[in-house]
Amino acid sequence: MSSVIESPRGTCVLGGVNAVLSAIRRVCPIYHSGPGCCMQTTAGESGQAGLRGPFYLSAVSTPCSNMLEREVVFGGEQKLRDEIDGSIEIIEADAYFVLTGCTAGIIGDDIASVTREYSSQGIPVYPILTPGFAGDSLLGYETAFEALLDFVVDKEPKRQSDLVNLIGVVPYHDPHWEGTLEELTRILRKLGLRVNTFFSEGQGIEHVKSSSSAALNIIVSTHLLKKTAERYEEEFGVPSLRFPALPIGATLTSQFVRAVGEKLGLDKKLVESVVNEEETYVYHYYESIIGGLSWKRFAVVADGSAAVGITRFLADDFGFTPVVTIVSEPIFRDSDRERIEAGIRTLEFGNPPDIFFLPDHYDIRSKLKEYDGVTLLVGSSLEEEVALELDIQCHVMSYPVSDRLVLNRTYSGYRGALTIVEDLFNNL
Repeated sequence: MSSVIESPRGTCVLGGVNAVLSAIRRVCPIYHSGPGCCMQTTAGESGQAGLRGPFYLSAVSTPCSNMLEREVVFGGEQKLRDEIDGSIEIIEADAYFVLTGCTAGIIGDDIASVTREYSSQGIPVYPILTPGFAGDSLLGYETAFEALLDFVVDKEPKRQSDLVNLIGVVPYHDPHWEGTLEELTRILRKLGLRVNTFFSEGQGIEHVKSSSSAALNIIVSTHLLKKTAERYEEEFGVPSLRFPALPIGATLTSQFVRAVGEKLGLDKKLVESVVNEEETYVYHYYESIIGGLSWKRFAVVADGSAAVGITRFLADDFGFTPVVTIVSEPIFRDSDRERIEAGIRTLEFGNPPDIFFLPDHYDIRSKLKEYDGVTLLVGSSLEEEVALELDIQCHVMSYPVSDRLVLNRTYSGYRGALTIVEDLFNNL
């Protein structure tokens, strides 16, 4: 039986695909949907991710066929052709992707045959079936990668031993995604690697094409992109390394660096020199704030990867006591739940917290109220209300973030951990 979720943390699959395409330079989404989908999916995803809008196209500037009753009755394929023609004429892009809304999905317009009329002439127009009822925005992230593999990625790659793909950090759904990709890229470059992120530093379609020639996919996620990883290996021989946490702080990030080095067979002296240099930098600042933050008993509400990373950082690196960690996104596979639980339970300091998987905000709020003695709540803007009720400190780190602007700020990596400490102190 279906159920209603209060305050779902994300939008539909259409919004997730749009968020991904909007983050790739010079890519044009074309909506084949009813009016309003462009604005609503943009507002629901990027609008809740630190108040940033997409780069190249967004909201009402996104081409849309604006399907109405006539198209529902007679079909909207000709109207879609007109919209594609207009988009190509007006908007300069390296690729155009036609996305279907619920209306087109219900009536069954054949967008694949329409887009083939253009791609057969060498015009890069591709279809992605994205009716919103098919799933949530995280499914949209995976759906977008499947489409990129189908239509864009180079099918005859030449292996580049120093090139890696850094994936699993979801644009907008991770409010700090661009800063996170920049920080992890900075670290990987110190290992002598070139990094495809697709979504940062102005990267575009050429980087997507070259991803099949990479030596390794680095998936920073507890559970996303399982099928994508399998396809990269089966079709192009690109292996994957899944790091099942958002690397936050010296302990987790050093594990991340060593895992990459081992998987690629990098020189161990180089790997350890990078670790030592970065840890020395971070601990220099830690030394200057000893005693600056009082001991905390904390609760975490976040998606799987962030929940593991935040819990591990506050417990292992800062010595706070974890009380409860709530994973706020739907996790369907038992193996994924077990991986998340293992990541949270294997602390180097103290006892692990209680762990719950609760995507419904009412359930999250009710569960938090069951715990006495929590003095720090790390979550999203949705958790600020319950923190006020409990009269405890609240720090917003996870999606949605609707009360502040986020540009290149990150809490990940070595240097992002220093930002967490600053924010916790300044938010006392």
